[in-house]
Amino acid sequence: MVVTGGGSGIGAATARAFARQGAEVAILDLSAEAAEAVAASIGPRALGLGCDVTNPDAVASAFDAIACRFGGIDIVVSNAGAAWQGTIGSVDDATLRRSFELNFFAHQSVAQNAVRLFKAQGTGGSLLFNASKQSVNPGKNFGPYGLPKAATLFLMKQYALDHGRDGIRSAAVNADRIRSGLLTGDMIASRSAARGLSEKDYMAGNLLGREVGAEDVADAFVWLARSNKVTACTITVDGGNIEASLR
Repeated sequence: MVVTGGGSGIGAATARAFARQGAEVAILDLSAEAAEAVAASIGPRALGLGCDVTNPDAVASAFDAIACRFGGIDIVVSNAGAAWQGTIGSVDDATLRRSFELNFFAHQSVAQNAVRLFKAQGTGGSLLFNASKQSVNPGKNFGPYGLPKAATLFLMKQYALDHGRDGIRSAAVNADRIRSGLLTGDMIASRSAARGLSEKDYMAGNLLGREVGAEDVADAFVWLARSNKVTACTITVDGGNIEASLR
């Protein structure tokens, strides 16, 4: 399996979760050092590669290298992303375009290469996206992040529709308030203070009153990959948020 943005946070937790299930794991990250460190922590069945997923040529080369190393690819988790902020009526064009490059177009590039190999192998495959609560329940001043994430959620459905007959399953996970490179300690402190909450209460601000971790999101990706008759599906992993809940 392949996971992008696998050098930390949800991506690293996902790589480890699949490895525990016996999968050979390829970890892509903008930081080759971070990807290699996670791979080393997993063992010889893991490969860490530096890859800028906003560069289509780099993505194609990485997928080819992974296929050569492991003999093919069965599961792809398109996870890499970053959370740009800004008031939508005044945010500068460069910020919005930069966010779309990583939070939408990179997902498309990863997905196209996954489909390219899945079809060449003739074995189908599982194409999984890390979308976001923001894709269905936007937060104030988070438009630069939420807009491309909403497009990525639609992208997941389009792949399910267009490539189901190829045996390719497409699904997504919508998570919220996960400690990671997207939701840093400084951001948690700022957002909890703005709401008059302790950091603990902010992170557990859901229906269950429990903080959700990267490992919980990773478990959802594993479940989707193992569920051979599930496609066009979005799983919400956020402890319960009615505004972000789906059907």
